[in-house]
Amino acid sequence: MTRPAGPPPASPSVTRVWPVGTVTDAAAARIATARIAAAFGVAPLERTRLAAALSGRLRQCLTKGGLWELTLAAGHGRLRLEITPCPAAAGPPWQVEADCPGPVDPAVPAGVAQDAAVLAEALLGADEDTTAVLDRLAEQEELVAFHREELHQTNQGVLALHAELDAAGRAQREAFAAERAARQEAESARRRLTFLADASAALTASLNHEEIVRRLPDLLVPEYASTVDVWLFETDEERRQPPPRPAAAVVAARTGRAQYAADRPGGLPGVDDHPPSALDPARPLLCVPLPGRRTPLGVLTLTPPGERWDPDDAVMLVELTRRASTALDNARRFEHNRDIAETLQHALLTQLPHSPGLTLAARYLPATYGLNIGGDWYDAFRQPDGSLITVVGDVTGHGLRAAVMMSQLRTALRAYAVDGGSPGVLLTRLHTFLHHLQPDLYATAVIARFQPGRPVLTWAAAGHPPPLLRGPDGEVRVLDAKPGAMLGIPLRQEIADHSVPLAPGSTLALYTDGLVERRAHGIDPGIARLAAALAAFHADDLAHDLDGSAERILDPMLSDSERDDDVCLLLSHLPAAG
Repeated sequence: MTRPAGPPPASPSVTRVWPVGTVTDAAAARIATARIAAAFGVAPLERTRLAAALSGRLRQCLTKGGLWELTLAAGHGRLRLEITPCPAAAGPPWQVEADCPGPVDPAVPAGVAQDAAVLAEALLGADEDTTAVLDRLAEQEELVAFHREELHQTNQGVLALHAELDAAGRAQREAFAAERAARQEAESARRRLTFLADASAALTASLNHEEIVRRLPDLLVPEYASTVDVWLFETDEERRQPPPRPAAAVVAARTGRAQYAADRPGGLPGVDDHPPSALDPARPLLCVPLPGRRTPLGVLTLTPPGERWDPDDAVMLVELTRRASTALDNARRFEHNRDIAETLQHALLTQLPHSPGLTLAARYLPATYGLNIGGDWYDAFRQPDGSLITVVGDVTGHGLRAAVMMSQLRTALRAYAVDGGSPGVLLTRLHTFLHHLQPDLYATAVIARFQPGRPVLTWAAAGHPPPLLRGPDGEVRVLDAKPGAMLGIPLRQEIADHSVPLAPGSTLALYTDGLVERRAHGIDPGIARLAAALAAFHADDLAHDLDGSAERILDPMLSDSERDDDVCLLLSHLPAAG
C-alpha cells in the first residue's frame, strides 16, 4: 500500500506507508525500506544499521500484536522511518533517521509482492549490505593490526607512566576505603535509629509496667548488652531486704546523670566516669537513671556485650532509657487510674439481698481495654408489696460518664419501684427519665419480678438481650417476647410486661451483651452457648452453690482473655419444692 505525502516539493522526495500486521507484512516493509534506502544513496554501513534497528522494532510490534503503520519519508538529504500503532495511541512514535546524500532513483519500487519466494529472494539479497560491512570490518582489522604494532613500539613510554598510575591507584583505594567507612557508619546509624524506633514502639505498646520491665532485657540482649538490671525505687521500697546496688547506680539515682563504672575512662558522650563497682570490678557497668515526671523512677544498669560500648551505641542506650522511663511513667499512671476506677465501679455495684425462697448470685467483670469502669449494672431489691425486683442494665459508652449515668438510673429505678409498678411500667418511666436527663445517652435494661406466693415470673425488656429461664428438668427457654426499644431514644413508648409460669427449681439468668456478643460471630451464637452452659448444670449445683455456678458459666463463655466490653451476669434460683 502506498500513499503520496502531498504535492512533491521542489527537490526530489518520496513517502511510503506500509501497514504491518503479520510477519509477511513486516518482511515486505523491511525489504522495500532497504531498496529505497539504497536508491537514495544511503551508505551500506548506515543501511545495515537502519535495517537492524527496523527489524528489532518490527519484531517488538509483532510480539505486542495489533496493526502498525510504517512510514518512510526520504528527501532533502535525510531518510526517516516512523512506526505508529493503528489507531494512534498516546506517546511519541518510534523514529530513526539516516543520511541519504545520493540523488533520487526514478525507478524506486513502490512495494514488494506478497509472495514467499519473492520475499525469501529479497531477504537473501539483503546480505550484500552485510558483505560490504564485513569488507569494511576487514579493512578496520588491518588498521588495528597496524596500530597494535605502533603500540608495541611505544610500550617503553607507557611503562614510564606506571609509577603515576600506581600512585593514582593508591589514592583511589584510599578514597574507596573512606567511602566504605562512611557507608558503614551511615548503616550503623540507620540500624541504631531503626532499633530505637522499634524498641520504643514495643515499650509504649503496653500499659503494664511489669511487662515493660520484662521487655527491656529481650530488646537489649545480646546485641547491645550482656545483662540488664532494672532498679525501680518503688519496688525496692516494698521489699524488706532490697539487694545491694552498685555505687555508680546510686550516684546515677542521686545526680540524674548516667555513670560508667570501669577501671579506665569510657569516653562516652554525656556519661560520667566512675571507679569500677566493688560488686563486680571485672566488668564495666553503664548505669542510666530512669527519670519520671515528678520523681526519679529508678536506674537501668547494663553490662557491655563485648569489652566496652561504642560511643554511638551508648548515646542510643541513654535515649532508649529515657523513652522507657516515659513508658513506665505512663503505665504507672494508667494503673493508678485504673485501680481508682475499679474501686469506684465496685462501690457502685449492689450487694445482693438475702431473700427467703429465692437465691441470688451475680458476677461483674470490667473490660480489659481502657479504664475498668463502664455502664453495666445489676441490682435486686424488694418492693413494698414484698415482690423482688431483679434488673440488669447497660448504658451505652464507656468511662466515667457512663458509670455516673448508670448510678443515676439505678437510683431512679429504686425510687420508682417504691410506688409499685410492674417491670414494664418501671422501664417506661426510666425511658422518660433518661430521655429528659441525657438526650444523647441511651441504655438497655431487663427487669424481672418475683411475687411471693405466685408461681409466675413477670419481666420486661428494653433493647436488651433476652432472659434465659432454666426449668427444673434442665430445659432452657429463651424469653424473647417482643421487647421495647432502647431507653432514652427520642420516641414515646409504653413498654409491655410479659409473664411465664415459674416452677420450683427454676433458674433465671439476666446478663449484658458483653457476655454473649463477639464481633466475629454476633450475639445469637453467644446466647445459644449461654443456654447450653446453663442447661449443663445439675439441679443440685444450682441449689447448693449458685455463686460457684455463676463462676463456672463465665469460664467457657469468656475463654478469650481480651474483652472490649463489660460483662454482667445475675442468676436467680427458685428452690425446688421440699
